[in-house]
Amino acid sequence: MATVALFHSVNGLRPAVVAAGERLQAAGHTVTTPDLFGARVAGSLREGYALMEDVGWDTITRRARAAVSGLPGDTVLAGLSMGAGVVGALLADRRETAGLLLLHGVGGQPADVRAGLPVCLQVADPDDICPPGVVTAWRQDLVEAGADVHVRTYAGVGHLFTDPDTPDHDGQACASAWSHALRFLDAL
Repeated sequence: MATVALFHSVNGLRPAVVAAGERLQAAGHTVTTPDLFGARVAGSLREGYALMEDVGWDTITRRARAAVSGLPGDTVLAGLSMGAGVVGALLADRRETAGLLLLHGVGGQPADVRAGLPVCLQVADPDDICPPGVVTAWRQDLVEAGADVHVRTYAGVGHLFTDPDTPDHDGQACASAWSHALRFLDAL
């Protein structure tokens, strides 16, 4: 079973993120869900972007680094939307990670990828926040750098389709995404 650090979206550490961590724990994984916003949450993406700006990217990544500092080097880095960007920011320092699990956004740069790194991305298609062209270019760059990237898209759903507390939620796509995520983790 994997150790997983699951980073939240711009909406903060809300019940949906805690529930996602509990879902992974129920499957036998050890999961931490760091609070990168200091107990602040947003009710919408618009509020979330304002909150992210107020907290600041440097503080967010410093908190993320502190949250994983005591975890094993092979901890899976997982992120939801903005959390995928956090994963990308940590990857250079966590090259032994067993894999990247990204939902709703891309994360990681080719220079930080080791050969064979397992990467699972699940996104809406189309997605205004993480457009298909961005996904395609990101995937190509990581594959060329040696990562083993698998992208799964969900047609006709909103950006945060796994979050039941948002208007984007889609129950069928959510269940499929978490089922796929568990298979990815089990294979590591």
